[in-house]
Amino acid sequence: MSTQQNTLSIFALGGVNEVGKNMYVLQYEDEIIVIDCGSKFPDESLLGIDLIIPDLAYLEENKEKIRALLVTHGHEDHIGAIPYFLKKLKVPVYATRFTLGLIELKLTEHRLLGDSELIEIHSESELTFQNIKVSFFKTNHSIPDCLGIVFDTPEGNVVHTGDFKFDLTPVNQQYADIHKMAEIGKNGVLALLSESTNAERPGSTPSERIVGDHVEEAFMKAKRKVIISTFASNINRVQQVVDATIKTNRKLALLGRSMINVVDVAIKRGYLQIPEGMLIDAEEINTFAPEHVAILCTGSQGEPMAALARLSTNSYRNVEILPEDTVIFAASPIPGNERNVSRIIDNLYTLGANVIYGSGSSTKMHVSGHGYQEDLKLMLTFMRPTYFIPIHGEYRMLYQHQKLAEQVGVDKNNIFIIKNGDVVDIKNKTAAKTRRLPAGDTYVDGVGVGDIGEIVLRDRKQLSEDGMIIIVITLSKAERKIISGPDTITRGFVFVRDSEQLLRDVNRLVKKTVIELQEDNIYKWDIMKKNIKKTIGQFLFTHTKRKPMILPIIIEI
Repeated sequence: MSTQQNTLSIFALGGVNEVGKNMYVLQYEDEIIVIDCGSKFPDESLLGIDLIIPDLAYLEENKEKIRALLVTHGHEDHIGAIPYFLKKLKVPVYATRFTLGLIELKLTEHRLLGDSELIEIHSESELTFQNIKVSFFKTNHSIPDCLGIVFDTPEGNVVHTGDFKFDLTPVNQQYADIHKMAEIGKNGVLALLSESTNAERPGSTPSERIVGDHVEEAFMKAKRKVIISTFASNINRVQQVVDATIKTNRKLALLGRSMINVVDVAIKRGYLQIPEGMLIDAEEINTFAPEHVAILCTGSQGEPMAALARLSTNSYRNVEILPEDTVIFAASPIPGNERNVSRIIDNLYTLGANVIYGSGSSTKMHVSGHGYQEDLKLMLTFMRPTYFIPIHGEYRMLYQHQKLAEQVGVDKNNIFIIKNGDVVDIKNKTAAKTRRLPAGDTYVDGVGVGDIGEIVLRDRKQLSEDGMIIIVITLSKAERKIISGPDTITRGFVFVRDSEQLLRDVNRLVKKTVIELQEDNIYKWDIMKKNIKKTIGQFLFTHTKRKPMILPIIIEI
């Protein structure tokens, strides 16, 4: 399916009605520009899945039309799927200096760096394609070098904000291009795509600057080691930890592969200032007095294999948390992660640690990188769009953002809450949502990409809940009689020693089922297996109220 001629089409392949795996697309005639290419982590229902990325089917069908992948910033939900994208689509990637550093880490890991075309841009860059011109403006977020994007198309200007808030006192001195935003709005914005993550939260987002004072205060009060966990990509927060470490005369150890890698990129590219000799290896921690050590680690979201989770069970090699150590969560739990975070906090208290945790607003150890309602209304006021498409958020967030847009004067009929795959077509400056393109989730499991579907996930769920039962029976090929078996093997269903009578009854019922089919001259394996599964399934549910996976195996000799 291709876009309609002389029509500007805007759609999302990820990032609406969800938080994560952002991917947005602009298409005019035979030109496609992709914005962001993110991933998200699976919830507990997606057993064994490592990563979720956007469905690239439409882009693969139209790969000769794709001119560029533009990246707004370096968070995982905006860059995490780039290696999988570039394996299928050889497209130039445009991103800022720090963002490119993070992308290069991923491409090196996937052995794609040498074959990829990476082009550095900044807020003053301009790109010209056949029908579309692209310019940029600086925004504030919780990671350096964030950009909003302006698309100058034959239909009018389209603006994508990226993730943003308005921080008038940024700790990294990267001020938002407020005057440029106002100028963009003055020149006319046909359509605005703006993020909605905090659309439910009233007020304005606090400045990152307030966190630094509270981190420093906690370091001052700490009697022994300080362990602080935050997002590796939040370089502003990392710098605040470094500053507090300096002021309390401590050494700093980094734990967690992503923390070490991101800090290395930030140092090499000049985004992080750490005095020479301050960083120590994990093996050196115990050679210093506890009051002279700080540890910066991953795991603020309760990830089971991250450094903080392993520290909380004292299973991190060479590093222990001891009574009166201070542990700080410098990030609020993302919805869905609360249970894992709570488990780690309990473990830390069991070890005797002093734990500082909770929402950022209560501990002052974290502020959001996403704009609250007043920030979102300010962006809408700057841009004054004719049409508005709220993005990056679950439905309730998009809905609330729509209400905010109405409050600042956007016509209700000109606001489109879309789903992934919905297309907003604009022709003669009139927009309508009239069609859909293929869009969905692609699951990454190990080295497999897209080879795990709903049937496999359903089987994994059944196995995890009720286990499995394997029934092996051997038949004579000549006489078509049972030679041996049935033999029953179970895993995760019942404890064999306590259920010997149940399994004997299963074997008798299998034998009876096979004999009855043979008496009716039915010898096809598929029919036998189907009848065994049905009969045994009904029997087991009647006696156990469980539905294990049943695997009949028929051997003919």
